[in-house]
Amino acid sequence: MNKNKLLVVSALTLAILGMSIYVVDQRENAIVFQLGEMVGVKTEPGLNFKIPLLQNVRFFDSRILTLDTVEPERFITAEKKNVLVDSFVKWRIVDVKQYYISVGGDEARARTRLLQTVNSSMREEFGKRTIHEVVSGEREKIMTVLREKTDADARKIGVQVLDVRLKRVDFPLEISESVYRRMDAERKRVANELRASGAAEGEKIKADADRQREVILAEAYRTAQQTKGEGDAKASALYASAFGKNSEFYSFYRSIEAYKQSFKNKSDVMVLDPSSAFFKYLKSPAKGK
Repeated sequence: MNKNKLLVVSALTLAILGMSIYVVDQRENAIVFQLGEMVGVKTEPGLNFKIPLLQNVRFFDSRILTLDTVEPERFITAEKKNVLVDSFVKWRIVDVKQYYISVGGDEARARTRLLQTVNSSMREEFGKRTIHEVVSGEREKIMTVLREKTDADARKIGVQVLDVRLKRVDFPLEISESVYRRMDAERKRVANELRASGAAEGEKIKADADRQREVILAEAYRTAQQTKGEGDAKASALYASAFGKNSEFYSFYRSIEAYKQSFKNKSDVMVLDPSSAFFKYLKSPAKGK
């Protein structure tokens, strides 16, 4: 009987001890409640103790969390133009006690509060700027201002906002189609201008090339005619000199050349009087010596 009592006592002791111990992970913060009232906050990781049955512990994630919009939000710029903005927020719990007091430790309520603050700040900042400034000109500045404003409000609920990012800023579908059509028309206009200027430049180059070709051909023809004239002049001078030295030999040479040209092919036929002067040196070759 004593042995059974010992076992029961040991079991109760272990159960009570198990109910008295809790571990705070390095990724968590904890709040200790006693009969529903907050009596302690644990932010350091390690082993801790509580009063069984009287006290209970709630754990809260201390890591960096992401609040991402499900659908892009519509905002109006200073030009009264609609834009669709897709964004996300990086946040974490830094004051778990204030976090519990403000939103009851409910992450969904905290997300709603942050989303409302971000949207309100975006509406204000986008309303001050043009589309160009929103899309590219002051995008970094807008994100910095949004982070500062959202963080200032989030501190009231024990939350720190680390970053607010604009993933995408775009036009609504109906505006995007109109913009794309204008861009397409503009690109086509520029392309046509480039083609026209290219064709004009091509014709100019072609005309210049043709002109240079004609000039080169004319220069070449002039040079050729000049060279030919000089050659003919030298040939005539040589012929005249040779004729002057031995007129009979010159006449014989010219006759031989005429025979070569006349009887070049077997099919050539000539009808001449045998007493013609053409056969002078065929009849008497000795005369050409």
